[in-house]
Amino acid sequence: MGIAQRAREALRRKEATPATVANTAVYGPQLPEASTIHLVLDLALRVGEVQLASGAGAADATATVIAITNAYGLPHCEVDVIYTSITVCCHLGSGKAPITTLRVVRSRSHDYSRLTATEDLVQRITGFEISAEDAYAELERITNAAHPYPRWVSSLAWAGLAASIAVLIGAGPLLTGLAALVSALIDQIGRFLNRRALPFFFQQAVGGAVATGAALLLFQSGVLGGGSASLAVAANLVVLLSGLSVVGVAQDAVGGYNVTAAGRAGEILIMTAGLVTGVIVALRIGVALGAPTTDVAARLPPAASQLPLLVVAGGMAAVCFALASYAPLRTLLVAGGAGALGQLTYSTLSLTALVGPIPASAGAAVVIGFAGGLLARRLKLPTLIVVVSGITPLLPGLATYRAVYQLAAEGNLTAGLSDAVLAAGVSLGLGAGVVLGEFLAQPVRTSIGRLERRFSGPRMSGPLRPSRRRLE
Repeated sequence: MGIAQRAREALRRKEATPATVANTAVYGPQLPEASTIHLVLDLALRVGEVQLASGAGAADATATVIAITNAYGLPHCEVDVIYTSITVCCHLGSGKAPITTLRVVRSRSHDYSRLTATEDLVQRITGFEISAEDAYAELERITNAAHPYPRWVSSLAWAGLAASIAVLIGAGPLLTGLAALVSALIDQIGRFLNRRALPFFFQQAVGGAVATGAALLLFQSGVLGGGSASLAVAANLVVLLSGLSVVGVAQDAVGGYNVTAAGRAGEILIMTAGLVTGVIVALRIGVALGAPTTDVAARLPPAASQLPLLVVAGGMAAVCFALASYAPLRTLLVAGGAGALGQLTYSTLSLTALVGPIPASAGAAVVIGFAGGLLARRLKLPTLIVVVSGITPLLPGLATYRAVYQLAAEGNLTAGLSDAVLAAGVSLGLGAGVVLGEFLAQPVRTSIGRLERRFSGPRMSGPLRPSRRRLE
């Protein structure tokens, strides 16, 4: 038999082979059972939901979801995070349809104890220390756990935050006490309205109206004497502005998550608009009743003699915000250090470099972001707690009130827009500065880790992927 004939015979035998034999070949990874895949995907989505609800950036949530799926043997997953939902698609190979699941982020809250516990769980998952079933049960316990502190502790912390901010902007003892009392009252009213599912826009409006109305009422009655009611109002506005996703907007915008960044920015605008609405209503009522609303103070530049007091007040403001957000006790010292460091940087830049509030705020945020990115991972703390608490004393509450007052009470468009631009510039500077600081901390953290591994000697490395026994 010649070569050509043998080739034709071989070709005929290949063509006679049933097509089903070739189609049974599936190219792709060896994956666990379908029930385990669904469990892992749901676990990853729920963890990402906790992070997004707490204000974490979309990039962090995406990285966490991918890390969890990789740890449990699902190496080919695509994650899509937008502001209100997370979608995960798990590819099973060339011959099977992928599994896609979605989870909607319906509510947002500042419970940093839940975020910290979830971060610890993620560390255990990626360290191959816990099975998927046990991790799911642990996450269920974390999300259903009660707050670590009583409600009254949180209310006192909000009052302490308002008092610390009042000290930072130059208020005296009487105005500081007033700011603390009004803040506690606003917190209790907000809890009452929240239990009745009132939209957060109207809660902000009520808070702004109460803060402004109470200060104007006491100023009209002569209780405040020669003090400026605007300082007490501004302190409470900072409390109402604290916790908004200023850092998250900058993180998502820089990271390329434009849809999520737009959603966060829209929420900030809506919440700020509600706050402004409440302030305007209170000012209009005060003007109609003949209240003297011409007293609006400007934030004075820090003096060198006041620097120790300002640093302490900045640290206390950060501690109070972290405590009001139910942060674990072990994070309070780090949060207070971030607030003190940020206030020290802001005051030093204002005193020595003679820069305006926008570059001074941005510079302080860079230092806070760098310190948070460098220390939070070393101490196994969520970076979000450190940076958000650190920038809280720098929020532009007084500039916001001045802008609203100039536009609503006096009709001064030029001065009002100037203060509004200043408030917006400070907010953007804070968000962008934190992101830049975290970016600068990454190579430093990597270099420190390499030095530690070099001097600590060789260590046993864990498996790249948990075994099938560990999955099941």
